Amino acid sequence: MDIKIQQLRHFSLVAEQRGFRAAASKANRSQAALSTSVKELERILGQTLFDSGHKAKLTPYGEFCLPKINQFLKLYEDLNSDLRAAAAGQLGQVRIASVPSVAAKLIPRVLASYTDTHPSVDFALVDDNAAGVEARLLAGEVDLAVGNCLHIQDERIVFTPLLADPIGIVCLHDHPLASSSFQLSWEDVVEFPFIRNGTCSLLEPTPAHILADNARYSVENITSLFSVLELGIGITTLPRLAFPSESEHLRWIPLTDPYVERQIGIFRLSDRYISPQAYDFYELCVSELYAPNQ
Repeated sequence: MDIKIQQLRHFSLVAEQRGFRAAASKANRSQAALSTSVKELERILGQTLFDSGHKAKLTPYGEFCLPKINQFLKLYEDLNSDLRAAAAGQLGQVRIASVPSVAAKLIPRVLASYTDTHPSVDFALVDDNAAGVEARLLAGEVDLAVGNCLHIQDERIVFTPLLADPIGIVCLHDHPLASSSFQLSWEDVVEFPFIRNGTCSLLEPTPAHILADNARYSVENITSLFSVLELGIGITTLPRLAFPSESEHLRWIPLTDPYVERQIGIFRLSDRYISPQAYDFYELCVSELYAPNQ
């Protein structure tokens, strides 16, 4: 017959309280019920745990068993607590992949709120370009992805839109384009040397694709891109969120003809269960970042 957790608890309680009467009172059980539980444990083990002449005094075998049983009960209680906390979203890990601009400007705000309510949940954030973010999600490396989904019609992906991120021209603050207007057409831009970057794929379905098609330079890394732009080598297009608001040398000007935007959202796999803690982060992103008119 298997040992029951309750029998181990009763044995430990009697030893702790140094008597069946005190242990029964603390356990809110009758003394007879507690005594029967301990006797059944002794029968299963084939050894007595308490001296027959003194019900609360441990036998040598009981002395041997007590620390091991207490250690097991502690592990059991910790396991019980951890499993319940994980089920409630209070333990575990959340893994997020995000495009760099969102990782830098939006995720920290959500994470600050999340850690207030989930202080024991580990959080892992990796930034990548849009294709990399999507690939990490599809490979199961992350629980959630945040950014612009390249295959929004893919049945494997559930995409929840959060906000629109318009595309603009980035140039030096003393560039001719910077002083010409607060809004630009692609025709205003086409004569200047253009630097292609990873977000230029957003221009492909529009007349502005000619800018990227005729680019003299191509720079994928966003840090390197800003360094090249600050040298005045050329201009580029970037989503508003990808532009560093603290930049002293560069300016972002809306591209209005054609108007192009990327749809920022949070997405997950349709056929994959996400943990309660990941779902809580998902809901927090929606509640804090959703801006349909932005």
